Amino acid sequence: MKNHTTKPKLRTPVAHPPTLVAQPERTPPVPFHFCAASYLTRIHNQTAKDLSELLAGIDQVPDASIFCHTFQTLGEHHFLTEGFSNDFAQWTLASLNRPVLAEWLGGIDVRDYISLAEIRADLRRVVAGYCDSWPQHAHIAAGEAFHFSESIEVTVPLGLEAFSLAEFRDCFAALSNSSLYYHLIFSRLRLQMRTNDFSEWLAGCLGLDDLARRVNRLDIYTDTLDGIREKMLQWIDRELKGRDWIGRETRA
Repeated sequence: MKNHTTKPKLRTPVAHPPTLVAQPERTPPVPFHFCAASYLTRIHNQTAKDLSELLAGIDQVPDASIFCHTFQTLGEHHFLTEGFSNDFAQWTLASLNRPVLAEWLGGIDVRDYISLAEIRADLRRVVAGYCDSWPQHAHIAAGEAFHFSESIEVTVPLGLEAFSLAEFRDCFAALSNSSLYYHLIFSRLRLQMRTNDFSEWLAGCLGLDDLARRVNRLDIYTDTLDGIREKMLQWIDRELKGRDWIGRETRA
């Protein structure tokens, strides 16, 4: 006897339209605001006539004085090929004729510091270490006293902002040296990070990590600000050309 069981019919799948997922609206990057800073210098009432008094002054003067004799001095004299990049080293050599200590103090690289407390501590460590090694030098009078000064910063927004790399390039090309130094070096103290305003924005807002790293590796000690500006413009132009970005990007 034959089995007449009927095979079940397979149900033809019904095609459904794909589900549309709403995409978040693109948020424009935070703009880069260009600023410049000028520094008013005020003579402090503390002086040093020998190394022991220099050490005491480094301990006692306000942060504005430590900034004045390190960060600000480098900004004003970075282009010099002779001498030292901070006032403490320069005075130690010129007025005390202590070349070893001058070399030690001159070796302090402001790019390594994100706070004035750190650089103050290292200045103190270097001078104290020298006095411990050569105590007979600690109280020898200098040919000329060291006058501690203070810096008063006046920051001025330039009214320039960039939402894209192309806009950044346009503004950056016309930037003054004081503004370039403000964003490249002084920003480390403000950000409390071993980076700078340019690198922070390029990586954080545009995702240009490689360009940001190259900018952060620029050496203010071995290059002039004009040379640094030229290098950055070359790198930005290469990035713009590689991505085929034409003109300004859409902000929305």
